[in-house]
Amino acid sequence: MGMRPPSNDTEEPTSVEFGIAAVDARLDEYDISYPVSKHDLKRRVGHLDVAYDMKGNTLSMRDALERVEQSEFADEQALLNALHPVFERRREKGTVFDRLRSSLPF
Repeated sequence: MGMRPPSNDTEEPTSVEFGIAAVDARLDEYDISYPVSKHDLKRRVGHLDVAYDMKGNTLSMRDALERVEQSEFADEQALLNALHPVFERRREKGTVFDRLRSSLPF
């Protein structure tokens, strides 16, 4: 049995950010002053699409913010804590196609 020669690739594998990690990374691209209202966040970052799973399916920040009860966030951690359940529910729900495919025996 032979062994494969070592790869010359010295780069680290690319990681895929999704969910709250992706939200955190995207928010770092914007200068947001806290406390901030949900309305201001929708205006500033509502257009962003954030991956909620490893497949790259996305949810807009506008849609995510609409599913949060709070109307104001004292700091970034409070915002991330409020958004976390929204992204988790979306990830767990999956797409209709994913659910159908997982129910097939092959």
